[in-house]
Amino acid sequence: MARPEFAYVTYIRTTPDALWHALTDAEFTRRYWMDCTLRSDWQVGSVMTMERDGEIKNQCTIVESDPPRRLAYDWVSVWDETMRQEKPSRVTYEIEPLGDVVKLTVTHERFADGSATLPSIAFGWPMVLASLKSILETGQPLPYDMAAHAAAEAA
Repeated sequence: MARPEFAYVTYIRTTPDALWHALTDAEFTRRYWMDCTLRSDWQVGSVMTMERDGEIKNQCTIVESDPPRRLAYDWVSVWDETMRQEKPSRVTYEIEPLGDVVKLTVTHERFADGSATLPSIAFGWPMVLASLKSILETGQPLPYDMAAHAAAEAA
C-alpha cells in the first residue's frame, strides 16, 4: 500500500525567480510562514531550520536545489518528541512557468506508518501556501492568528 502523501497545486501571478526568492529568503519567509523564519544557504546537503521566537520547530536537510525550478528537503519536526523520533519526510517544490503565472506544486511525502507529522501539516501547508500566493500577488500575507490556530488544532 502506498504511503500517505500531501499534494498542493496553486497558480501564482509571479515569476519563477520571484517565487524562488520568496521560498528561500529568510526575511521573506517570515512574512507568510506563520511567523517562522526559514534559514539555509539552500545548497544540497545543507541544513535548513524553521524557527519561531528563537526556537527551532523543524530541522531539514536540502536534498535538491535547482533554482528556480525545483527544491526538495527532508523534514523533521523537532518541536515535538514523538515527531522528532520519526524518520524524515520529504518536501518537494516544483516551479513551472505558464505565461504570466507560475504553477507551484508542493508535495510532502514519505511519512512513517502512523506518522504524527502528517496530521500536523494538514492545516499548516494550505495556510502557508495561500498566504504565499497572497503576498506575491497583493503584497499582503493572509492574517494569521496563533491563538486561533492552536484552538483549531485542539478541537
